[in-house]
Amino acid sequence: MGLTLPNPDGQMEYARSLMAQKDNIEAELESHVSILKANNVTMQTPLVDFEGFPRADIDIFAVRSARVRIIELRNDLKAVMDSIGKALEGIYDPALFTHTDEAASETLKPFSKVEAVAPGSPAAEASLQKGDLIVKFGRLDQSSFKAGSLQPVAELVAENENRAITIRIIRSDQTIFVTLTPRKNWGGRGMLGCHIVPYTS
Repeated sequence: MGLTLPNPDGQMEYARSLMAQKDNIEAELESHVSILKANNVTMQTPLVDFEGFPRADIDIFAVRSARVRIIELRNDLKAVMDSIGKALEGIYDPALFTHTDEAASETLKPFSKVEAVAPGSPAAEASLQKGDLIVKFGRLDQSSFKAGSLQPVAELVAENENRAITIRIIRSDQTIFVTLTPRKNWGGRGMLGCHIVPYTS
């Protein structure tokens, strides 16, 4: 039986619309960040003095409004980045549309294993779990690695800070796709918040 793929032109158009939405969100986000910079504050800077009075050297209303909007926009940006990742999966990864999990897992072999996932980390948000076997990490598969080295993963992560990466994993003999967005300052070490080790079957 032949494999029927979705209309690639329609998928690409959808991806382009999401990317335009991402650009608009990032532009608005930058405008609100500039308000904080103009007032010489960050998202955590106290807005009251040591006596508990509102600080007179900053525009309290503008800073508060900017902070609220920045939080909203960051959530919107994460959502659209996840959607972009899924849309690009549909365009560039035909294995998504195979009829069985076995068909997807037969094409590639796992090259690494998730040993630990930190709570609240980008890896946890992507639903990675201890014991997951990584078959494909973005553009990387088992042919991308020398024995015992996961350096290409570190390099790909560094190149894609705040950008969604599609990961194909095997979990309980099922092939699963997750979207992981590396980022700093999530509250722990690294940009992923998980420990992966080389794996050989």
